[in-house]
Amino acid sequence: MQLTLRTIYKIKCPCPRWFSSSDYKSVQFSIFRPTRCSADHGVSSASKGSSVPRDPIRSQPQKDAYARLLSQHHSGKFRSYRDQLAQQLQQLELEQNGTEGAVDRQRALAPGASGRQVESSVALYMEKLSSHEGPAEGSSESPRAKQSAVGRQHCGERRDTNTSQEGDVESGEEGLAGRRRPRKHRHSDLGPRSSTGASEDSSQGVSSHPHQAGSSGPAKEQDRKKSKKKNAAKSCKESICASADTKIQPEQSLSAQSQDGNPAAAVTPDRNRNKNKSGRGKKKPVFEAYMSKEDVSAGLKRGELIQGPLRINPKKYHEAFIPAPDGARDLFLDGLVTRNRALNGDVVVVEVLPRELWKVVKSDTDGEGASEVDGPAEGTAVQGRDPCRPQVLMTLLNLRHYSSNHQDLLVKMAAKCLQRTAKVVYIVEQKHSRAATGFIKFLPDKNFAMFSPVDHRVPRVNVPLTDCPADFALRPGDYANTLFICRITSWPDNSTFAEGRLVKSLGQAGEIEPETEGILLEYDVDFSEFSEDVLQCLPQNLPWTIPPEELSKRRDLRKECIFTIDPATARDLDDALSCKPLPDGNFEVGVHIADVSYFVEEGEALDVVASRRATSVYLVQKVIPMLPRLLCEELCSLNPLTDRLTFSVIWKVTPQGKILSEWFGRSVIRSCVKLSYDHAQSMIDAPDRLLSAEELPPCDPQHPIDEIHQAVLNLHSIAVSLRKQRFQGGALRLDQMKLSFTLDAESGMPQGCYIYQYRDSNKLVEEFMLLANMAVAHHIYHRFPQQALLRRHPPPQTKMVDDLAEFCDQMGLNLDFSSAGALHRTLNEILGTDQYSSARKEVLTNMCSRPMQMAVYFCTGVLKDEPLFRHYALNVPLYTHFTSPIRRYADVIVHRLLAASLGCGSGVKLSGDEVQKQASHCNDRKTASKRVQELSAELFFAAFVKECGPLDSEAMVMGVLDQAFDVLVLRYGIQKRVYCSALQGLENFHYRKVGKKSEITLIWAAEDPEQGSIRQEISVFTLVEVQLKADEAPMKYSALLKRPTEPAS
Repeated sequence: MQLTLRTIYKIKCPCPRWFSSSDYKSVQFSIFRPTRCSADHGVSSASKGSSVPRDPIRSQPQKDAYARLLSQHHSGKFRSYRDQLAQQLQQLELEQNGTEGAVDRQRALAPGASGRQVESSVALYMEKLSSHEGPAEGSSESPRAKQSAVGRQHCGERRDTNTSQEGDVESGEEGLAGRRRPRKHRHSDLGPRSSTGASEDSSQGVSSHPHQAGSSGPAKEQDRKKSKKKNAAKSCKESICASADTKIQPEQSLSAQSQDGNPAAAVTPDRNRNKNKSGRGKKKPVFEAYMSKEDVSAGLKRGELIQGPLRINPKKYHEAFIPAPDGARDLFLDGLVTRNRALNGDVVVVEVLPRELWKVVKSDTDGEGASEVDGPAEGTAVQGRDPCRPQVLMTLLNLRHYSSNHQDLLVKMAAKCLQRTAKVVYIVEQKHSRAATGFIKFLPDKNFAMFSPVDHRVPRVNVPLTDCPADFALRPGDYANTLFICRITSWPDNSTFAEGRLVKSLGQAGEIEPETEGILLEYDVDFSEFSEDVLQCLPQNLPWTIPPEELSKRRDLRKECIFTIDPATARDLDDALSCKPLPDGNFEVGVHIADVSYFVEEGEALDVVASRRATSVYLVQKVIPMLPRLLCEELCSLNPLTDRLTFSVIWKVTPQGKILSEWFGRSVIRSCVKLSYDHAQSMIDAPDRLLSAEELPPCDPQHPIDEIHQAVLNLHSIAVSLRKQRFQGGALRLDQMKLSFTLDAESGMPQGCYIYQYRDSNKLVEEFMLLANMAVAHHIYHRFPQQALLRRHPPPQTKMVDDLAEFCDQMGLNLDFSSAGALHRTLNEILGTDQYSSARKEVLTNMCSRPMQMAVYFCTGVLKDEPLFRHYALNVPLYTHFTSPIRRYADVIVHRLLAASLGCGSGVKLSGDEVQKQASHCNDRKTASKRVQELSAELFFAAFVKECGPLDSEAMVMGVLDQAFDVLVLRYGIQKRVYCSALQGLENFHYRKVGKKSEITLIWAAEDPEQGSIRQEISVFTLVEVQLKADEAPMKYSALLKRPTEPAS
């Protein structure tokens, strides 16, 4: 019996394990004949007395990307393409020859039918289909079929993707910064740290591991653990591209496998294939030799090679990515070998692999890349298994039997489900510090020890025993919980293990100070004391006073009512404000910034150190300053009642915020009071109530409290107008919750924590800092178009925005992603007004932050293309950083450019290329500083959970995966993943997905036998109760879902 396409397409099998290859051959002319299947259809595998055999299709090697596409891809996007394809084929059939076309298609499907050969990758796949599908039932498997597929080892837990964002309060970018998850659990053993990936053959059940879901219940967990460990060990032994931490022999390398006809031979050059045949006992190379600079340069010019920063997935460290230059899906690097000894953050050059080695994208966000920032709300779920296997449809739709219109549809469908893969051929710049914290383990009969990093993206390192403690060989157990810092010195091409030296012992894992020092060293933060040469650059005659000759060169503003507004604990006060009413009803508004460039002269030792540090680093308990404390806390800090040197921008402004004129220049000020944000907020909240002298810090008697009070109110009124104009003009701000701590004065441990409130007083300061930065950007660019240091924010990644827009449409959320302003407007309009609307907005804000790119410093003479100068979030053509020179070196350069443009400073000594080099370094250090700050907060919150936990809180679901879901913990503003398999009392769970909307149904076992089980539906925006509980591992904690009380309906 022959079947038409429409008849075949509608057939569904209740079993996820479809047919053997012999059935595929017969399906063209006979009705579907299901083969024997051992999948669970109401009877557990345990009751049958045997385990579920491996999928005969999935156990076969995948010879090319299209074979992997057909056997593995089961995403909602694939199904939508397939549905669209079927509809279009039917329409074309009707438009051509009516019923005659259907008859012709039946003939084409029949055995022996012939057709026009098509020169395409899909046609090539069709010719090889029978060999790809594997042997028929009962046949023996060829040795070739037993080879493992290249780079398909999936280690670690499943996660979705996220992009790294970098923010800044003054530029409105902080809300665009994606959150990071805590670092991975530490492992001090030497065995492979990779684990088998989550099962793709089932989307329900409770697994024996938090990261793996199975189809059986909790009663079988122990048996499943043993089985999975056995399979994981086997998988690691057979893997070619082993993870950085997997202990493999070089003989298992890609070059060795290529001799056996493995299609991955293209990854290793032929020149290495027989390199060591005659060298008995010599190790074969694991990694390729790097290309020469000349070949790399030529390849980049020809477009054959691609350069970009390497990002390694923190959850699945065998996966790495670099951004595609055309803005499409990131290029995928599978396994340690393809990374070729590059580490996270390195700038690398890659070569795109042949099309048959490209990756099948198995979920809607699979393959978009992970960043340093392992964002906790990986919201789009992993696909559940599609019972309608794509192999059947594609076997029937053999390209050679169809017209070019049909072929184009198939090629388009397949291409959108693939991701380009690549390999590293050259490391342009080692951005990674090559330092890591971790643990050491003794190896008997070896003259070296094994260093196992906490960060699994860093390889294990062989370190000399002489670097270890003197009694380590005799008492290795004494150091099992001791943190060490190791620095990689080399990485031979014939080993998956690097070589290095132990720098120092940090102390016991789980203690604040050793953990903090480890974070600083890992991210190459210089926290050493300033050298004597640097200190000699500072004024030596203390107390220092402003020289009279310097006063004569500056505008004297010491009698003006000028004040600072900062956090109560701030000690580096680098900005002050003033607002003087004018007789014509307008205001003279001033922004006054500490003149750091006066003290830090270009080229001196102090300048060299400041440029190297590039930024201050703010930890929970302390600050690592960019400049010596004499400058940042005294001579440059705009402390009250003290004369200070400043750079000022002064505007004449209408009450509605319209700028009538502006002035730039060096000045001298005397702040009349140091206000905190709380003080300013009290004045804004109660405009008719004057604060008493006791409620305020000491004030300058020349400026009474009521004058200061009125100046704050006037600034607030103008700031409101400026802010309204800015967002009406198309600006965007994505605010995310920020956790703050109260520390014990003696122990330094966290006593409590709270979500930092961003209030009107914060917005007041922000608006005028933004205004000053934009004004200075225009000024220095017009004076120095080849040397200006500006800051740009590229638009979000197009593909991720499209995916997010599709998800929002399915959720009924009418978000407009056409521009920054449209996104801001719709994001603030679509949500309700109930008590949880802010939580829903936070969830959406997190989703919208993922596609956002980082804002970066650049030199205008190097980038040249002016449309690229724009700042997406602020929606302005030019922007820079001018207002924080005490803590940012980029601002110091801007001050020097501004001084040179005004003729009140020395000429600009840096060339455009030198400015760009420094800008790039500032970008790197700013990103590292932000990450260190986040890790410090995570460290202190973990300590708080350990000391004060367990902690209960309401939470809102941010994203759903097939075996877990992510939540925003509303009480603390932190984001955490809840694993279904870790929930006590959970009987079962079922995952499903319609389009891009994912849901999990949790089945809780009945506590009372007379009552039924409890069903709980989990989807985005669901409110749940969670408990945060400390783990056994140091400074780690987990989120557990609390059991609901309502019985099943």
